[in-house]
This record gives sequence, structure tokens and C-alpha cells, in this order.
Amino acid sequence: MKLADQTDIRMRIVIDAPVIGVAHSLPSRDGGPLDPKCSDGGEPLAFEFAIRVAPGPKVFGDQVRREGPERRFVYIRIGQMAGDPASPWTRRMKIDIHDIAEDMRDRAAHGGVIETRVHGTAKDGAPACATLKPTSRRIV
Repeated sequence: MKLADQTDIRMRIVIDAPVIGVAHSLPSRDGGPLDPKCSDGGEPLAFEFAIRVAPGPKVFGDQVRREGPERRFVYIRIGQMAGDPASPWTRRMKIDIHDIAEDMRDRAAHGGVIETRVHGTAKDGAPACATLKPTSRRIV
């Protein structure tokens, strides 16, 4: 697909109520941690990145992963996967982005940022992992 057919969109994933002291990061292009951070007092963690959207819609970008012909998602790495070898956790959050509404993508293409929020702590008090449903998604 030609770059001319693709639209750049800014994305932000906010992890509300992350487990205190546990590293979280995006995956880098080469598979290592990118922009690792942890919450010292339970404050939200935010990760920003760009995606490109083409007709279909098809979604591309350094942080975009795929599963099958349509599903696109972003991983948030946790604990050891986020670069903390002392962490007792080796996990990932999977946050779907293929299901972002077309009108929201269109508004973001004109200067907005699509912000997706997820809850970062599982019911057992450990870092949330696996596929997480957004608690909210909006243009900021």
C-alpha cells in the first residue's frame, strides 16, 4: 500500500490504576522495551505513538501487531518484558485498535489524538494482562 493512501493518526493509551512499582512499556520496533515507566503512587501511565490508516480500514505502525486478516492491536509490556529483570511478572496487555470507529479515525486525522483508557490492575491485585476492553475511548 502506498504511503500516499495512508493517514497518520496519533494514539495514546492510558493505563488507569496500574500496579505501583511495576514497569510498563510499548514494544520497540526491534522487540525490546520502548519508553518504560512505572507508577510510584498509582497515577495513570500514558504511552503515545503513531499509526497509519488506509482504506479498508488497514492499520499500520511500529507498535501495531496483527492477528488474522482484520484484527490489529497494540501490546503494553509488563514487568520483565518492560525491561525490569527483577519483576515477578512477565506479561502483556493486548489492546485492540481495529475496532476504532471510522468517524473517530476521521476526527483524529485532522489533529486530534485517540485516547484509549484501560484499567491496569486485575481483580487479584496483579497487573492486568491478556486482551483488555477499553474503559473509554475519545478524541483529545
